[in-house]
Amino acid sequence: MKVTLGKHAGFCYGVKRAVELAEQMAASGRPCVMLGPIIHNEHVIHRLGELGVGCVSSIEEIPDGSAVLLRSHGESADVHEKLHARGLEIIDAACPNVVRIHQIVSDAENRGRTPVIIGTPSHPEVMAIAGWCRSPVILDSPAAVEAWIGDNTHLRELPITVVSQTTSTQVLWNSCLEKIKKQCTNAEIFDTICSATVNRQSEAQELAANNDIMVVVGDPRSSNTRRLAELCRELCPTVLSIEDAGELESDAMPDAVSVGITAGASTPGWIIKEVYDKMSDEIKEMEIEESFAEMLEKSIKTLNTGEKVTGVVVNITPTEIQVDLGAKHAGYIPLSELSDDPSVKAEDLVKVGDEIETYIMRVNDVEGIVTLSKKRLDSVKNWDDVERAKEEHTVVEGTVTEENKGGVVVNVRGIRVFVPASQTGLPREADMKELIKKRVRLYITEVNRSRRRLVGSIRAVSAEERTVKANEVWSAIEVGKHYQGEVKSLTSYGAFVDIGGVDGMVHISELSWSRIKNPSEVVKSGDKVEVYVISFDPDKKKISLGMKDRSQNPWEVFVGQYSVGDVASVRVVKLMTFGAFAEVVPGVDGLIHISQIADHRIEKPGDVLSEGQIVEAKITEIDTEKKKISLSIRAALEDARKTAEPEADVTEAE
Repeated sequence: MKVTLGKHAGFCYGVKRAVELAEQMAASGRPCVMLGPIIHNEHVIHRLGELGVGCVSSIEEIPDGSAVLLRSHGESADVHEKLHARGLEIIDAACPNVVRIHQIVSDAENRGRTPVIIGTPSHPEVMAIAGWCRSPVILDSPAAVEAWIGDNTHLRELPITVVSQTTSTQVLWNSCLEKIKKQCTNAEIFDTICSATVNRQSEAQELAANNDIMVVVGDPRSSNTRRLAELCRELCPTVLSIEDAGELESDAMPDAVSVGITAGASTPGWIIKEVYDKMSDEIKEMEIEESFAEMLEKSIKTLNTGEKVTGVVVNITPTEIQVDLGAKHAGYIPLSELSDDPSVKAEDLVKVGDEIETYIMRVNDVEGIVTLSKKRLDSVKNWDDVERAKEEHTVVEGTVTEENKGGVVVNVRGIRVFVPASQTGLPREADMKELIKKRVRLYITEVNRSRRRLVGSIRAVSAEERTVKANEVWSAIEVGKHYQGEVKSLTSYGAFVDIGGVDGMVHISELSWSRIKNPSEVVKSGDKVEVYVISFDPDKKKISLGMKDRSQNPWEVFVGQYSVGDVASVRVVKLMTFGAFAEVVPGVDGLIHISQIADHRIEKPGDVLSEGQIVEAKITEIDTEKKKISLSIRAALEDARKTAEPEADVTEAE
């Protein structure tokens, strides 16, 4: 017969911590009582009573001068206040996961939200959570969710914060969430099922599916033990739920080929061992997958400086992260050893219940403390990654953090990579400060681990990517094709525009229908513009681009708006010795002859006009064939004078 003992069977971190606190109080000799059983296991409570830590059922029963140990399920805010009012010393054995839920619901209510607790209303943990808010809603099933919300529009729009009893099943939680998400429009959700619970339940289901018999060990009052048995019964035909070895009948599994053993979170190791030993005595020639002795050895494993270890995050404070290493030592990660980023918050990187791999910096056997570092382990891994990136010529990403002598520094996974100025991809005269805080892609070109020196190239990646894009452009380019481009640089005669790995030239005459002196009047470097291909030469790698909207013919716009005899507001664009050219509409200029600039003789156009000036001019001639226009300021002035003279006569007569 094969017997498999679940690796996650027995005490979880919260229960283990509570029992250890009680044992420490017993060893100290100070008077101490439990306010209610600290865990759901009669055997443990009886043993603690023998050690001198008794149990009372109410605050009034606590003797004066005695310390009070609060149970792992947590207590309400009201209980804490009453104990403080009596001046009693409080040893809070509440599971850190449960304390986190207290904080969540309390904060939610302070923000005007209604806490919704998914769990068994009568369970001590749920009652304690409810005791940290004024108006909680407790729902124990999807049906209860539907009944609570119903057709009430007010409840559908109510801002709610949803949490779960830590020992709930994932199936129940998911089913309730499905109803809530469908019906509530303002729900804030926190999955607070303990990871140890999830692991234990998943493992128990796997064992149940692969064994003839499942043995579930634990106190019948323990809800998580009862849930384990329920989950196992769904997958295994025979499930024995026992409190200790005394309830294990020898004839209960005569035909079993394989047996799985699991235990609730409140079941101590010594009870599991008794069950295991009894099965070992009665079942001969069976194959043991993992002996209890081996598991016990792992639980008190030796920790050494410089080793990599994996643990579970059990508590987060403003200064450190507490990690359960499955050993007799308590593990702590100082916040400074969590990440290279000094601005990062611990809650953004890890959550209670997360499994985390760390590096042992120091072991203090006297205090039973291990100082850990995630940052140093990450650094070792990241060095391996960047070395591999160099060997395999793969691209890495990072953020430019500073300008250094002759280049910039890029932070790649917490490691400084120097990029020489020539490899930044910027023009020689450019200010490298413009790269700071930008995400960049680069190749690692040099690695010297002993000197902790890395060199990289941004330009090499850009050049490769640009070549690929350029090939794509040249393979599909054609006259008239439109592109979204970016203005890269300006010259006196036009602008260079990147159309995706290839630069094309937009001549100054193709930037605008209007007459301009400098491309900067229309565009600037960095502008996103739409251009079209006028011509291209693949051999010479030259492309001529246009920006003017060909669908808007300026001459047609002009003849559609003006006729001979109309007066228009025109802009002087160029002064000549014989007159001035003025823009009537963008792209169409007319000539104001020097004789038509003023109603008196002038020596040169500049005596009266200046470039950019807006004047009123009469259209005296339109040559449609040659597309030429004659303008006259003098004629416009004469027309204005004639229009004003009759009004003047009337005034004089009056």
